[in-house]
Amino acid sequence: MADAATTILAQAHRHPGLGLVLWLLAASAAAALLAAVIVTRPALPMPGELARPLEQILLWHSLIPRSVTALVCGAALGLAGLLLQQVLRNPIADASTLGVASGAQLALTVASAYVPAAIATSREGVALAGAILAVAFVLGLSWRRGLEPLTVVLSGMVVSLLAAALSATVILAKGDYVLSLFIWGAGSLHQQSWDAALALGPRLLLCWLAAALLLRPLALLGLDDGIARNLGLALHATRFAVLGVAIWLAASVTAEVGIIGFVGLAAPALAREAGARTPRQLLLAAPAVGALLLSITDSAVQLLGSGFNDLAPTGAATALLGGPLLLWLMRRVPPAPLAQTVDAMAPTHRIARALPALAGLAAAIALVALLGLVLGRGPQGWGLATGGLFAELLPFRGPRLIAAGAAGALLGAAGCLMQRLTANPLAGPEVLGVSAGGGVGLTLALALLPFSPFSMLTGIAGGSLTVLLVMLVLAGRPGIGSQRLLLAGIAMGALCMALVSTALAKGDLRAYVLLTWLSGSTNRAGEIEVWVGLAACLLLLAPLFLATRWLDLMPLGEATSRGLGLSVAGSRLVLAAVAALATAVASLLIGPLSLIGLIAPHLARLAGFARSRDQLVASILIGCGVLILADWLARLVAFPYQVPTGLFAALIGGPYLIWLLNRTGRRHG
Repeated sequence: MADAATTILAQAHRHPGLGLVLWLLAASAAAALLAAVIVTRPALPMPGELARPLEQILLWHSLIPRSVTALVCGAALGLAGLLLQQVLRNPIADASTLGVASGAQLALTVASAYVPAAIATSREGVALAGAILAVAFVLGLSWRRGLEPLTVVLSGMVVSLLAAALSATVILAKGDYVLSLFIWGAGSLHQQSWDAALALGPRLLLCWLAAALLLRPLALLGLDDGIARNLGLALHATRFAVLGVAIWLAASVTAEVGIIGFVGLAAPALAREAGARTPRQLLLAAPAVGALLLSITDSAVQLLGSGFNDLAPTGAATALLGGPLLLWLMRRVPPAPLAQTVDAMAPTHRIARALPALAGLAAAIALVALLGLVLGRGPQGWGLATGGLFAELLPFRGPRLIAAGAAGALLGAAGCLMQRLTANPLAGPEVLGVSAGGGVGLTLALALLPFSPFSMLTGIAGGSLTVLLVMLVLAGRPGIGSQRLLLAGIAMGALCMALVSTALAKGDLRAYVLLTWLSGSTNRAGEIEVWVGLAACLLLLAPLFLATRWLDLMPLGEATSRGLGLSVAGSRLVLAAVAALATAVASLLIGPLSLIGLIAPHLARLAGFARSRDQLVASILIGCGVLILADWLARLVAFPYQVPTGLFAALIGGPYLIWLLNRTGRRHG
């Protein structure tokens, strides 16, 4: 179907008349769906003489404003996405992929919970401040590599993950008071007045006029920086001006209706496929495509819902486009010089005697674990727990420490397996979307199975394994390359998290379970979590040392491995199943956002553990130690409050991922 759509769009580019027909068909579809929503809206359960005036009120003050808001928001996001893609020369730039929407949502969540006066004063100003900080962080992290498309998007992914986890933490801390923020954050277009349309309409017009005045600079921004400077363009000033317009527009939409995912990515891409090429054509086409796309999606979720309830928030429904769309746009991503990064991350030295080094690493972890058990903060300040106090605190500190350590060991092993399976040193459960796939499995388990730790684990394992198998299929395709495999992982993660966000927006008990899982809290770790973690380590990790030959041969490629007698398909399936199960158990214990599965194998490699057996053991130990350290610090940094362990580990792993991407980067001139 995707190939057929691409063929039709390509023919539309060659034949302008066909392009006009497609525009008319899209507009007609949007109008027909809106008419169907109006005609099929449910009747009010009251006598006709009372229902008629109320139905008119609902029509003119809710339904029609909603449709207009969808058109305005879609056009605004289409224009914002176009400006971001043009100024960054990045075909996959968007408010969703650059962290704009997540930064705005985090700022609004924090302000709603702790500084409600700021929301009352200027909701848009709060959202804009959060969006600017997020984009500044993303661009600052990517600047050293010249705003390379893959680095920018990976940086945006990390910022978005951290912002989402921080938002979840605030909501968990404040309870039901701000749980409704997740329903709003999923991008619900429900309206009770014309306020949103009247607020966003003038901003859209103003930003469109500003973009029209910047047509020549926008065209020059598509050229090489040196050529643009020689033609008289004030490069940095123009970039910041265009970025300011795009960020303000996207943040305004987020402030009014929440996060509307990936419309800004889809609209310019579809406009280009339909034949728009020049900045002038794109300036007209991208907002129009965005408006039609969001209008059609919003009408569809209303028609597929029951009664007055939508099938899903519109923003979550549009986010479902993100994964397939990123996969479709992969072919447009220019090759990134990741080979240099891979070489730089190879061991600069080899440890001659691995056993003493591993023993020293284990001793260091034991010391950290001991400190986690005895050293802490209390009402009287810092203190060591000894004697009776230690006995009282051990039932609380011990289980969470063991659960965190077991989860870290499992993630370290899973990350090592994935990097060997894909021959990609930037692979990991979180980056390849495997952890997010576990979230989809958990969502299905909560909906279809009786609530229990076993059903949760079953769901997470099934979702994780499905996504990992998809990634392995993609990794085996010729020409996929490291950078495109990572982009495919981001796409899969975006698709899975959109499904999780849809469930979160329901606001029921299952949503609260998902929210707790998302943040990665070990506060409630008890005997069940301890035994699950220890049993998984024993059953999943111990047999891996019988398969070290597989791990040695996998990175050599399929042909070489098969020539050396390895059953490639069978060994891949076995190792993938182990990696998925390890990820599932770890995600059940500390959530999906820790990034330990990425950083533990890297630290092992950088430390000089080159052989697969030694690297596997070192990855297990490092993952265990880092998560024990994260759990200990999570209890201390915000005392008397406790930061969820998974979130705190993500705060460590996120910057580490960015450092890896920028380690061999060139300075932006």
